[in-house]
Amino acid sequence: MYKAIAANKRNTVLIMAVFVALIGAIGWLVSWYYGNTNVAYVIIGVAAIYAWLQYYMATKIAISMTGAKEIQKRDNPRLYRIIENLAITLGMPTPKVYVIDDKAPNAFATGRDPKHAIVGVTTGLMDIMEDMELEAVMAHEMGHVKNYDIRVSMIAFGLVSVIGLLADIFLRMMIFGGGGNRGNNSSPVLLVVGLVVIIIAPILAAIVQMAVSRQREYLADVSGAMTTRNPDSLASALQKLKDNSQPLKHQHSATSHLFFSNPLKKGGFSKLFSTHPPLEDRIARLRKNADKF
Repeated sequence: MYKAIAANKRNTVLIMAVFVALIGAIGWLVSWYYGNTNVAYVIIGVAAIYAWLQYYMATKIAISMTGAKEIQKRDNPRLYRIIENLAITLGMPTPKVYVIDDKAPNAFATGRDPKHAIVGVTTGLMDIMEDMELEAVMAHEMGHVKNYDIRVSMIAFGLVSVIGLLADIFLRMMIFGGGGNRGNNSSPVLLVVGLVVIIIAPILAAIVQMAVSRQREYLADVSGAMTTRNPDSLASALQKLKDNSQPLKHQHSATSHLFFSNPLKKGGFSKLFSTHPPLEDRIARLRKNADKF
């Protein structure tokens, strides 16, 4: 199981490297097109500032998009005590606790690091889960926090935004900017390749972001099972989600990676573009490795 965790971490590093390569490719295309490296530096600099702002503002934006409300212990002692006990077990600060008034069973985690973390659940999840199952779900979410998955997700979200911003700026410059490096030294083939990269890059970046999220879900399942020493409860909770699956009322693809299971309405390409691995795969992994935790 530890080998699986290490493999997931290595794969995530490799996947994140793709983002850097895409940003570098777009910057190079801008430099080539205008024959001026300063143009690329300016655009990438602006994009870096944009990503930095996204990093620090993403939590507030995500919470507002989900409709979650912060609670105190007196508002829901059952949920709050479970999270407090898990925080003590994991040796980390107790995160802020939020609840979403929604019948769809789900949970989420977000924030920059354990000191600025937020975890929460929907009312629908608390309605259908037994205490041990609820604890298993929250151990999964606390695993995201302890493993800094929440930071990785924010960085991925920021880089996807950067790539989309760069691609949009470059396309507008090509359409409305005129000129550029289109003299005798320019190559029509290279220009076509550049256009294809600019169009494909945001789509590829989004797919890579989803792959990062799927890797982290498997890792959080492992972390949650090891925290509670009760993989059967997490498998049982996942089975209940599978049996009672329904989309959240407030659906946003930008925040779907924050949740315990896919909160979006399923479509024809849901598996390819989902931020979560299939529930049946997660259940099978837990049950197959139950004696190893």
